[in-house]
Amino acid sequence: MIYLDYSANTPVDEAVLQRFCEVERNCPGNANSRHAAGTAAKAAIDAAAQSIARSLNVQPAEIIYTSGASEANNFAIKSIARLERHHGRHIISTPLEHSSVSGSLTALQEQGYEIDLVDIRQDGTVDLAHLKELLRPDTILVAVTAVDSELGVVQPVAEIAEMLKACPHCHFHVDATQAVGKLPVSFAGIDTMSLTAHKFYGLNGIGVLVKRRGLALEPLIHGGESTTLYRSGTPTVALACSLALALEKAVSELPARVEHIRALNARLRTGLAQYPKVRINSPDTAVPQILNLSVQNVKGTVFQRELDARGVCVSVKSACSSDGLPSRAVFAVSHDRRNALSSWRISLSHLTTEQEITDFMQAFDACYNALTQ
Repeated sequence: MIYLDYSANTPVDEAVLQRFCEVERNCPGNANSRHAAGTAAKAAIDAAAQSIARSLNVQPAEIIYTSGASEANNFAIKSIARLERHHGRHIISTPLEHSSVSGSLTALQEQGYEIDLVDIRQDGTVDLAHLKELLRPDTILVAVTAVDSELGVVQPVAEIAEMLKACPHCHFHVDATQAVGKLPVSFAGIDTMSLTAHKFYGLNGIGVLVKRRGLALEPLIHGGESTTLYRSGTPTVALACSLALALEKAVSELPARVEHIRALNARLRTGLAQYPKVRINSPDTAVPQILNLSVQNVKGTVFQRELDARGVCVSVKSACSSDGLPSRAVFAVSHDRRNALSSWRISLSHLTTEQEITDFMQAFDACYNALTQ
């Protein structure tokens, strides 16, 4: 099998898995309990929060553990909307967002909130001039993905944060799910930021919402205080510790990982350019881990199925998206519905080998010749 779907899920790093097992064995107590085992568990999860905070250059008190990025996105967006409803009900986002963001916005729209989507430039980035035009006195939230999962476009987060300084009641939420482990991430000027461990070689079932200190949010899950006031329930100590190590490795090993991946991406782009019906949708400035392409007049689902039959795993749209519809992200950039329907994604890792790229190109060639004749 050739696995080229690392943006959907990554295999857990062996050291991270060992950390999880070690903590799970050695910390049986509930971190909310007032006894020796509970105290030990609380110390472990507090140490994890301190490690995560160091990796992200934030404060431990700004860390809220969640079940993943989808929960973190729902929590931030819906809570900010409720918090600021007396100041306004206008929210701005983009057509590039993950379904946990767009779905949250749809739910709020049904409750009377007004949602505007900012225009996307040809290179996939937010049109900052249009964003400035959309901002109003009653705008309470701007929600933008740092790196989108389909094209790998890097958004101008710092520039947006600077623009929003002039809007006292407007908060800034950044979905950093596809950014962490792919490029350096900064929380400067941001109110809330989501991430999840399984995108950077951690385990499924644990994520983080980074919340600016001083920002009061309404809990999404009620039932008493846990590691924070904002999310009740028994803390998942071993998962938190494993996320902390996965994040530490993702940050410290980033330069070496990216150098390897960039070389693989360049090789793919060169090889795919030899096929006249191939269109590369990811801009040159996209993160090298993500390469989106279309094969003219061949639906992405059809090409994916043919590659899968040859042992190659790629994605059509985000793994959490509905099937049968054109990619919103690709359509936003190309304005071509057929091209968006034909699009699919290769996502690379530092674990991807040169031999896998060779084998992929052979499988691609066979599929291309079979489907474009």
